[in-house]
Parts: sequence; structure tokens; C-alpha cells
Amino acid sequence: MPPPSPAGGSAPVPPPSPVPGSAPVSPPPPAQGSAPMPPPPPAPGFTAPRPPHHTAPQHTSGPPAPDTTGHVPLPPGGPVAVPAAPPAAAAPDPTNTTLAVLLIGPAGAGKTSVAKYWADHRRVPTAHISLDDVREWVRSGFADPQSGWNDHSEAQYRLARRTCGFAARNFLANGISCILDDAVFPDRPVVGLGGWKRHVGPGLLPVVLLPGLDIVLERNAERTGNRRLTDEEVARIHGRMAGWYGSGLPIIDNSQMDVPQTARVLDDVLARSIASPPQW
Repeated sequence: MPPPSPAGGSAPVPPPSPVPGSAPVSPPPPAQGSAPMPPPPPAPGFTAPRPPHHTAPQHTSGPPAPDTTGHVPLPPGGPVAVPAAPPAAAAPDPTNTTLAVLLIGPAGAGKTSVAKYWADHRRVPTAHISLDDVREWVRSGFADPQSGWNDHSEAQYRLARRTCGFAARNFLANGISCILDDAVFPDRPVVGLGGWKRHVGPGLLPVVLLPGLDIVLERNAERTGNRRLTDEEVARIHGRMAGWYGSGLPIIDNSQMDVPQTARVLDDVLARSIASPPQW
């Protein structure tokens, strides 16, 4: 007769002992909600096998793995070093240098067009200062040189040149190059180089644009207003500008050049002037 079921709250009845020689009987699964039964104790004389002994892998030293986080190591802080001077054999690059240039030439030589183009296409900040533009800031009472060169026109010219020099020095002091253009005569001290050197400084680099007379007359004919001169006046100015030959100043004959070509030649001339400044 089977044993009676345990009463509520009484201890559970242990399972029957296995019969020797018979297959081991797995304990019944625990009832739902009850605690799992502990495993049976090992038989007498039984020794549990030890888990295999694993030694920690020996890492050999090698190059560190590349940094893929995007972190960029920065050098230790310190004062910025002064850039080394370029080798003496290296040709100076006028496109990256702060310069003061004076473009000289007769009316119709293309000074203003070349100066504007050159200033527009430099790699560093560059200003263009035209003496004619500054002279024409005077509206009422403007002394037009075409009406005759007198004390009044000379005084306005000197004032305009001094204003251009003051502006150029301010631009240069703030790291901005400048190119000035003026019809400077080699045989007239009043409108000569001495005033420009005095107002800008000895570092000013003069360059002469001197195309042929026929080119100058053709370009002058396209002008209007105060900028247009008579053919006789243009021929007279051009003849006096020929005095720059033999002066030691660089001269560019841009008769067969357009504005971009003339600007490139101007860069070549300035590179030579930087390496060996002209005596003037």
C-alpha cells in the first residue's frame, strides 16, 4: 500500500535509495515554485577532477596600435619661432612679399590698368593708390594741369603726393602692400622721385612702363574728361620719359603686351629689384 501523501506544510519524503547494480535514478524535477534541490554528495573515495590550469597569455612587446579615435597629439607649448630666412640662392617671390611699388610712365602707358590688375591678383593684401585719383578728390577749385602748370597746380600735386605717401605708409605698417602710379619725370625735381622717396621711404621700388609713342597716342584717344590730353602734350611727355633710359631703373616696354602679361613681367622685374635694389 503506497505511503500517504504528505500533509500540507510537512517535510517532503526523500526518494528511495537506488538498488545496487541498477542505473541511477535522476531525482524528480522540483515542483514549480519550490527551491532547487542540492546536488548529491560525492561517493566515498571520489576525488573531483581539477580544472585544467590555464596560464595567462604572454604578450610580446610591439608597436602600439594606431590611434583611430581622431585625437591629434599637440606639441608642447612655446613661443613661435621666427621663420628662417630663405637661402641666398633662392629667388625672392614678390607675390608673397609686402611691397611698396611706384609705377611710372607717361599718360596712356597703362599704369592704372596694370596697377589695378596687379593688386587684384596678388596672394597678399594689396592696395592701389593712384595719384591722379587723389588729385581729383579736389572738386571745386581743382587745378587742371592741362590749363597750365602753375603754383596752384604744383601745390595740389605736392599735397596729393604727400597724401599718397601717408596712405602708403599706413598700409605698409599694417602689412598691406601698395602700388602707386604717377607720371614722374626724370628731369623735373618737382615731380621727380625725390618727393616719393621722402614721403614713402627708400624701400619704394620704382618701375617704368614705357610703350611706343603710337601705343600711347592710341590709348590716350580712348580717354575722356581730365584724363585725356592733346596729341602734342602726349608726344612731349613721352619724349621726356625717354630720359629714364640709362637711369638704372627697370623699364618695361609693354607695347605688345596686354594687362595680364605686363603684370607678370612686373613680378619678374620686382623679383630682381628685391634681390638687387636699384640705386635712385
